Amino acid sequence: MLAAVAATLCLTSATVALLPAPSSAATGPGGETVAEGGHTTRISRTEYGIPHILARDFDGLGYGYGYAFAQDNVCELADQVVTLRGERSQFFGPDGESGEGSNLASDTYYTGQRRAGTVQRLLDRKAPLGPTAELRRMVEGYAAGYNRYLRDTGVGKLPDPRCKGKPWVRPITPLDLWSVVYDVNRVTAEVPLAPDIGDAKPPAAGAGGTAASGTSRATAAASVIPGAQGFATAGVGSNGWALGRDATRTGNAMVLANPHLPWTVGNFRLYQVQLTIPGTLDVSGAGLYGTPLVEIGHNQSLAWTHTASDAQHASFYALKLVPGDPTSYVVDGKAEPMKRRTVPVTVRDENGRLSTVDRTLYTSRFGPVLSSAWTTKTAYAVRDANADNLRSMNAWLAMGKARNLAQLRTAQNTYQGIPWTYTLAADTSGGTYFTDSSAVPHLTDEQLGRCTLPADNETPAALDGSTSACAWGSDPDALVPGIYGPSHQPKLNRTDYVANSNNGPQYTNPEAPLTGLPGVYDINPHLDQRAQLGLRMIAQRANGTDGLGAPGFTRPTLRASMLGNRVLSAETGRDDVVGMCRAHPRLTATDGTEVDVQQACTTLARWDTRADTTSRGTALWITFFNRLLDNGPPDTWRRVPYDPAQPLTTPRGINGDDVRVQHALADAVQDFTARDLPVDTELGAVQKWAGIPLPGCDVGCFDVADASPDSGTGTPPAGAFGSSFLMAVELTPDGPRAHTLLTYGQSSNPASPHYTDQTRLFSRKQWVTERFTQAEITGDPALTVTTLHS
Repeated sequence: MLAAVAATLCLTSATVALLPAPSSAATGPGGETVAEGGHTTRISRTEYGIPHILARDFDGLGYGYGYAFAQDNVCELADQVVTLRGERSQFFGPDGESGEGSNLASDTYYTGQRRAGTVQRLLDRKAPLGPTAELRRMVEGYAAGYNRYLRDTGVGKLPDPRCKGKPWVRPITPLDLWSVVYDVNRVTAEVPLAPDIGDAKPPAAGAGGTAASGTSRATAAASVIPGAQGFATAGVGSNGWALGRDATRTGNAMVLANPHLPWTVGNFRLYQVQLTIPGTLDVSGAGLYGTPLVEIGHNQSLAWTHTASDAQHASFYALKLVPGDPTSYVVDGKAEPMKRRTVPVTVRDENGRLSTVDRTLYTSRFGPVLSSAWTTKTAYAVRDANADNLRSMNAWLAMGKARNLAQLRTAQNTYQGIPWTYTLAADTSGGTYFTDSSAVPHLTDEQLGRCTLPADNETPAALDGSTSACAWGSDPDALVPGIYGPSHQPKLNRTDYVANSNNGPQYTNPEAPLTGLPGVYDINPHLDQRAQLGLRMIAQRANGTDGLGAPGFTRPTLRASMLGNRVLSAETGRDDVVGMCRAHPRLTATDGTEVDVQQACTTLARWDTRADTTSRGTALWITFFNRLLDNGPPDTWRRVPYDPAQPLTTPRGINGDDVRVQHALADAVQDFTARDLPVDTELGAVQKWAGIPLPGCDVGCFDVADASPDSGTGTPPAGAFGSSFLMAVELTPDGPRAHTLLTYGQSSNPASPHYTDQTRLFSRKQWVTERFTQAEITGDPALTVTTLHS
């Protein structure tokens, strides 16, 4: 132990020595004042362009991070800032890509937020409610580093052709970055509704009981209300494992991170980085674009990951309107006017001329009012549990400093800032930990039963806003009112494992089910196929029946499990389908056409039930299974329906006698014929990113990928979704040993060598060996170093 401490102290001294003496400049980029002596930052880039930022203080650390991120992704952050400043209509016109006024509606929402001083008001709070002094300095440094890159490079000489020379690429401020953080915190609730909020207006006179605007968005938005899936699970997802000493062959804890996120949405993309202040912070992993910290990662003795929480993080409220006044609503029998805010938005017309349009935002005591389904009788408002959350970065910084699970718990309980994810963690003791410490509305089961108004064809289900008894309550230990405190949050400590694949918390470990939770924490207790597969993979590794050798996880078997590309829907249903098509070689499609499915049947029979890029049959199965999902709830065509007594193994099988199953296979063959594709086409021929074949699927795969023509993507893709940042780390007594993979690379710039270099690794199931210590970093043959003085 003493030897290990001595080695650490020596390394710390050597690390400090790597930094040259600070500059004596008194002003930094853009003329901003800096501390006497300035700051020195070293950016060491190892293979695949991964930056390791080394600084003496948080100002310098942020400075280096902002500069490095701008080198790789200047266009993405510049575009985010345009949105958050409410300036899209000014630069791109009011309609946006959709042609439906989306820019104007978005600008109305964000301009209103800026003029209301929402983020600034949260910044004015002292920690723990507001950012800590360290974080404030780091964000100021990040903005300065980003601006330094713009100044040094010049907008007209930016390497990314998407924003080179564009007038909307400008210096940013710390407030812009805090606005990014605030937006990320609310991305599973209010943010997706920003256009709906920005477009809200009362119904015209004589509108009667009809909706003021189309109800399709209200129906789509129903996923955020009680009893329905939250935006967290609808828009993002993940797998996460924390393996304890009883699950590994070495007795060392391991963590597997596998977030599933959109590949093309700026505030959902992840950036890999190591952040080091000797003696204070040394954390490696990934963070969302524009945020200043590592949010999934590890340090010397602790590792953690996140998966999207299945809990509610917002509520819809139905407002009972005053007859004759659609901008007033009734609460406890008393009329209450909506608050109005006039918002001026600058708009560019098709000739390039600028003008100002005055818009109006409407707010209720329950939150902003939506355009969708606003009639003369009813309007809908959304209340977001993260509406006052700028605490998330406090939590993540404290987690990055934590040395063990107890300190991680303290960090989360102190700041209560994790916005919408579960946490799965392990430390060098060999223990593991799971919690949902996210911001969850304080709604009791009794309230949900009494207050939820059912949905119909035109309106979503919502809480009854006509009575204050349906408002959120609070917990004595909650840092802010309206949410559950740490005493009610799901928690589990184990020495074997905790795992989650966007299922509720109940089956984090089936040996110790988490039960008795408030209903808002577990709105979908059934395990989907991916969650079942994840638990099955862990169990089979524990007894050595997965074909990967002796029982117990090692680093190689952890990586092999992650990218084994198993497809549980096929493992439990392929044989049923083959039996069906062998008995019925000609099937009738949905349109009544008779289809020969013999070749398709042979393909499925020969298929290895894997979603590797070279697998023949996966593409056909994906098309078939998606058609089947469109044909009705799975329990209606499963051979064995869901059984609450067997939650880990049901539902399973496919009933080949069901006409919908037969239609689905015939329809899939028709689809391949229409696309002039052989039914045995390799998966990688149709699922690509920038021309690179991708493994994985979204019909029962653990490794999720969706970039096929059916999803509206393909090559060149309009988008993709699935595995993004992979991390497999073992916490050994000698330090962390990790392999990582950022599937879309460090840069969003198509001209960058780091745009698809790691995508090619992903295609081949290869990983990057992480370089964590200074010796490992300086020993990289691909090393490049940039030293910045501010």
